[in-house]
Amino acid sequence: MPADIDIHTKTEVLLEALPYAQAFRGSVFVVKIGGSFMEAVEAQRSVAGDLAFLAAIGIKVVVVHGGGKAISRAMQEARIEPVFRNGLRVTDAATVAIVERTLNHVVNAEVVGHLREKKSRPQGIFGQEVFHAERLSTDGSGQPVDLGFVGSVTRVDPSPVLRALEGGLTPVVSPVGRDGEGRYYNINADVAASHLAAALHARRLVFLCDVPGLLRDPKDPETIISTLPVGDVPALRDSGVIGSGMLPKVESGVRAIREGVRRVHFIDGRLAHSLLLEIFTDRGIGTEIVAA
Repeated sequence: MPADIDIHTKTEVLLEALPYAQAFRGSVFVVKIGGSFMEAVEAQRSVAGDLAFLAAIGIKVVVVHGGGKAISRAMQEARIEPVFRNGLRVTDAATVAIVERTLNHVVNAEVVGHLREKKSRPQGIFGQEVFHAERLSTDGSGQPVDLGFVGSVTRVDPSPVLRALEGGLTPVVSPVGRDGEGRYYNINADVAASHLAAALHARRLVFLCDVPGLLRDPKDPETIISTLPVGDVPALRDSGVIGSGMLPKVESGVRAIREGVRRVHFIDGRLAHSLLLEIFTDRGIGTEIVAA
């Protein structure tokens, strides 16, 4: 009997997923991965399996990855002390060289490798081929700031990503930008994913986070906000519900919605297969931002 119940449950899950799989086939999904949960190899493999599943059923998956922890380790090996201001890494010339090398040649290669292990067909794309950038001049509150080679996206060239998608590949893009004079910039991965999703007219933008979603009470997982209209964001920000940790993600999500992305999701990357549970179940498990 337990085996019969288990088979029945699995069948119900597959049937629940069917209409979503049918509706999303051929759509572009941009998935931003990063955060401390990605430091665990098993977590990386689990996420890679979810991404491979999406691609296998005909969803055009685009991955944008972070790599803050890896950058900090590389800086430590180079005996350069990381400096942060309001959560943003101060990036001098020596640091941006480490950032470019780590994101493009270490983290990107790791993500590509995990996808290949899952029999997917990834293609690593260096962010500077996609993101045109300039030096970030203001922080999130609009105050002047000088963080060195921290970049603000000025333009997105989606053509390398589109070529990969047309070839049936899964693009894996690093958050590195470059200006007209060839200087590299460290771009916040959430911001990079938002701009790329808008440029691709993505149906979904998904942020894998270290939290269950947006919580009204950060200490109580039961207070998760399942659906958040963009019009409600200012009040939640002013009341402190959207704290400093989630604010860049939420602002990036709102920007994407206003530029044509249909929905934005924040889900807990620490939970196995959270991406599939959010996309292919009626209730979902995280927070989604919608236009209205």
